Amino acid sequence: MQKRGNKRNSSGRGQRDLTVKVKTARGRKLSSTKWLQRQLNDPYVKRAQAEGYRGRAAYKILELDDKYRFLVPGARVVDLGCAPGGWCQVAVTRVNALGERKGKAQGFVLGVDLQEVEPIAGAEIHQLDFLEDDADLKVRDWLGGPADVVMSDMAAASSGHKQTDHLRIIALCEAAVYFAFDVLEEGGTFVAKVLAGGAEGDLQKILKSRFQKVANVKPPASRSDSSEKFVVATGFKGSPEASE
Repeated sequence: MQKRGNKRNSSGRGQRDLTVKVKTARGRKLSSTKWLQRQLNDPYVKRAQAEGYRGRAAYKILELDDKYRFLVPGARVVDLGCAPGGWCQVAVTRVNALGERKGKAQGFVLGVDLQEVEPIAGAEIHQLDFLEDDADLKVRDWLGGPADVVMSDMAAASSGHKQTDHLRIIALCEAAVYFAFDVLEEGGTFVAKVLAGGAEGDLQKILKSRFQKVANVKPPASRSDSSEKFVVATGFKGSPEASE
């Protein structure tokens, strides 16, 4: 790796932060080299390393919660597809899952993922496919009741075809929505990542029919060249049967 020189001159260039440049190694694709260079120079990646988060994605949920305030002390939270665990880390602190904030209600953070996830202090992690028929029953049992928040930063495996990937992540998000319907407390919140691309209209209709408010947000931590955005649906209306 090479670093740009830091020689001061009258142009002021020497006052810029150093930018890490990565040479393309033999056998490494150019796209991989660009990704590596972007990671090495990403301020959120550096900040996550300094602050002990498991990935830059932690700042997305931090920024969303700063705006909508759904991770409150005492809340019971389900993180779908929680690996590597950054969102759980944020939730543990904000809902007071460790009981460290005296005088504040103690929350509960439950993370589920298809793969095994390293333990996170203050969170209960289970290896589970949330698409299983009885997954909602298991989650409610682990929580000891309904959830106040269901959140998901899941993304389907990339196919390399933009429209196909868009459809896959919308389908995954819709599945997460229906799961949330089964486990959320009335008044609860659903937060999930989607990709802009034209097929999210049905998802929006579903959310607006069951939540009081639905916002579409691109937090600052989401890269500007990414098509990802997040839906934040608040005020879950409960099951249709309950209102009949």
